[in-house]
Amino acid sequence: MLVALAANLVIAAAKAAGGFLAGSPALLSEAAHSVADSLNEVFLLAALRRSRRPPDRRHPFGYGKERFFWSLLAAVGIFVMGGCFSFFQGVEALRTGAREDLGGYVAGLVVLAVAFVAESASLLRALHQVRRQGGRSAGLRDPALRTVVAEDGTAVLGVTLAAIGMVLHLVTGQVVWEACASLAIGALLVYVAYRLGREARDQLIGEAADPEASGRIRALLQAQPEIDSVEALFTMKTGLDSALVAARVDLVPGLDSERVEEAAVRIKRSIARTVPQAEQIFLDVTDRPAREAEESPAATGERGGA
Repeated sequence: MLVALAANLVIAAAKAAGGFLAGSPALLSEAAHSVADSLNEVFLLAALRRSRRPPDRRHPFGYGKERFFWSLLAAVGIFVMGGCFSFFQGVEALRTGAREDLGGYVAGLVVLAVAFVAESASLLRALHQVRRQGGRSAGLRDPALRTVVAEDGTAVLGVTLAAIGMVLHLVTGQVVWEACASLAIGALLVYVAYRLGREARDQLIGEAADPEASGRIRALLQAQPEIDSVEALFTMKTGLDSALVAARVDLVPGLDSERVEEAAVRIKRSIARTVPQAEQIFLDVTDRPAREAEESPAATGERGGA
C-alpha cells in the first residue's frame, strides 16, 4: 500500500502540473481525484494498523471496527476532494471557458496515458488480491480492499473520461466537452463515495453476521439435545473476521445446574468451531416451565398487585 501511495502522489503531481500548464479543467479534476486517492491511502494504512490492536479495558470487543471508521473517512475524502472539486471545475469551465494550449494539451494527454497504465496495473493487482481472498463475495468483505478496488476502478474510468474530453476540446474547439468530462468525473466520484460510505455506515452501526453463518449457528443450537427451542439469536460484526453472538434458548425440563453449565460450555465451543469469526458468544438459558410460570396471568397479576 505504501507503493500505491507513492504512485498516487507522483501521478497527482504530474496531473496537476499538466492541468495548470494546459489550463485543462478535466486534467485538474483528475489531479484532485488522485490527491483524494492519496489521502485515502493514508486512511487505509491507519485502518490496517489500528484495527489489529488487541482488546483492552475500554474496548473489550477489540478494535476491528477501526477499518469501517477509516473507510468512512475515505468515502468522505472521495466526495469532498474528488467529487466536489470536479463539479467546481466543470461549472467554472462552462462559465468562463478554458484556454487551448496545444503543447500543454499534448503533455497532459501523455500524463493521462501514463496514469492510465499505472492505474490499470494497480486495478489488476487489487482484483488479483480479491481472487486470492476467495473471490468477489469473500474478498470484498474487507473495507480496505473494497475501497482500493473502487478507487482504482474509478481512476481508470476517470482518466479515460478526461482524455476523451481533452481530445474533443482540441478537435472541436468547444470547452463544453471538457466541462462535461469534469462533471462526469464528479458524478462518478460522488456515486462511489456514496456506496462506500453507506457500506461503512452499515458496519459501524452494528451489521449482523452473514446470513449463512447465522443459519449454521441456529441449526447447531436446534440440534442440541438440551435445547428445547431457540427463542432469539442475535449476531453483530465487531471486525473484519470477528463477530458477537448472543442467543436466548429454552432448555428441556429436568436439567440440573451442573448439566446446564456443561451444556453451555460445550455449545459455545461448538459454535466457535463451526463459525470461527464468533469470538464473543453469550447464551441466555431458560428452563421453559419456569419461564412459562413467570409469564402466566396469575404470576403477572401477583406482580402487578405487589
